Amino acid sequence: MSPVALVAMIIAAAVVLFVWNRLPPVVVAMLTCLSLWASGILDIDQTLAGFGDPAVIFIATLYVVASALEVTGITAWAGRRLLWGAGKGDRTRFLIAMMGLVALLTMLVGATGAVAAFLPVVVIASTRLRRHSSQFLLPLVFAAHAGSMLALTATPVNVLVSDAGSDAGAGGFGVFEFAIAGIPLLLGTMLIIILFSGRLLPRRDGRAIPADFSRHARTLVEQYGVGSDLHRLRIRASSPCVGGTSSAIDLLRYDGIRLLGVQEGDTARPLRRPCMAEGDHLLLGGDPDMAARFAADLHLSFRENRQNAGDILFNHQSGLAEVAIPPRSALVGQTVFPGMTTESGDLIILAVHRAGRSVDQIQADAAPAATPLEAGDTMLLQGSWEALDIRLSDPDVLIVSSPELVRRQAVPMGKAAKQVAAILLVMIILLATGIVPPAVAGMLAAGAIILSGILTAEQAYRAIGWSTIVLIAAMKPLATAMLETGAAQVVSKQLLAFVGDSSPTALLAGLFLLTALLGQLISSMTTALIMIPIGVAAATGMGISPRPVLMTTAIATAAAFLTPIASPANAMVMGPGGYAFGDYWRLGLPLFAWFFVISVFVVPLVWSF
Repeated sequence: MSPVALVAMIIAAAVVLFVWNRLPPVVVAMLTCLSLWASGILDIDQTLAGFGDPAVIFIATLYVVASALEVTGITAWAGRRLLWGAGKGDRTRFLIAMMGLVALLTMLVGATGAVAAFLPVVVIASTRLRRHSSQFLLPLVFAAHAGSMLALTATPVNVLVSDAGSDAGAGGFGVFEFAIAGIPLLLGTMLIIILFSGRLLPRRDGRAIPADFSRHARTLVEQYGVGSDLHRLRIRASSPCVGGTSSAIDLLRYDGIRLLGVQEGDTARPLRRPCMAEGDHLLLGGDPDMAARFAADLHLSFRENRQNAGDILFNHQSGLAEVAIPPRSALVGQTVFPGMTTESGDLIILAVHRAGRSVDQIQADAAPAATPLEAGDTMLLQGSWEALDIRLSDPDVLIVSSPELVRRQAVPMGKAAKQVAAILLVMIILLATGIVPPAVAGMLAAGAIILSGILTAEQAYRAIGWSTIVLIAAMKPLATAMLETGAAQVVSKQLLAFVGDSSPTALLAGLFLLTALLGQLISSMTTALIMIPIGVAAATGMGISPRPVLMTTAIATAAAFLTPIASPANAMVMGPGGYAFGDYWRLGLPLFAWFFVISVFVVPLVWSF
């Protein structure tokens, strides 16, 4: 069997498996990669070359930057601005604000991340506007798809397209060069949605509605009664607490206050050092006047008490989590009390409830005492976001609300937000000027985020979408195989024969339709990895520049409007919006046509043949 036929069989099998959707996409990609080696089409170095490809490394670093934007509260801030705008009560104004914000956020965190950040906010806003969530969620997703064409960093497909342009000798695309096509795409998308979405979308609400965590911290501190009597005192250099242990703190002379915990420096971590030091913080609960007297006697800074409890406990560094004790948990029978740290040493137990009432209330308002846990008890825990993410995976507790979802919606912006913005700006400047390769710019940005303490190395590792990275790396050798065996040239000749080899415009039209329709069934990245070598070969065969062909490929992969399986973002809103499979194409078709017009008639005006 000829190498071309083997490659064709491997591609056909991969597409069938992707559409079948019974195997994880990563497994299909790995099987495709191994098939190219096992059939002798590629050697082992070529087969594994994708895992060291600079474009793949650059995409991995973008995940770290996107996570930093979430951790520092920038994405949550954008969501709150949108929710505030919903109070205006005007549908058109809200649609414009929603689509504009999600498109801008997509430039930074990708379509899936942007939709995930705005999804619960939009559902809440639809209630405030007294409209069905189905009227807003598909416009949210479709605007994110248009926003993916605003910058190089908006989607991995743009990185792959730019990389292919460089490999073909035509040059890559600038960081904002995509916006030349992206801005008309976004404006047209917004106009079509404003004019026609009211008639083309159903009027229903989904059964699975995301929870509103915008007031999460306030709700928890009020429910557990830790809001009005919480104080965070900073240890000064002159304080006798310096060099002492937390167990040596004597509160007997200060009736009505209790020590809830000692935090290490400006972090949210409970103190792990044997002795306290300047800059550590004491968390006290109780009477404010008595807390002020205690602070004065021990030379503790009391100025931070102007913050409310929500700000003290819930910020860009630390969060709150409510957990329940399930039956047969190993924690049943263990003794706890407010202020103690968990066994891991990085979470503080602020309060314990039984049957909806505080344990203190059950004990007739006595001083907090050690209490054996029972099945059904709930605890309010406080600690760093990292500790909450790691420790609450323990099967001995049930998480009431996911810390990740809470942080994505409600965490306020902290001081580190300015650092992230500065790092992002420097990365964009490096990408725009081309001083260093994109992979180096991304690695410098990710390194700066870790060195500045915004993310730990472990958090950065967890932030990377490894399934996506492995998928791209494993499918990358397919492009090499298509070019080396001549399979890409064979397919491109068939495409040219179908559209007529005398018309570059017809080539763009045929390439757009083939790419976009395939993209309704399998992921945009997989589609791009299959279609990019075909497009480059077709451009070479016709003797034209591959740049308009590559830009058309990028736009076609973004036109994921017709099915809920065309992208993760499409599937994400299906439940909350109450959508059926056929609801997507009704609004998607006019948008699909608009993307076709831009690809075929506008792209050649900017990137000439």
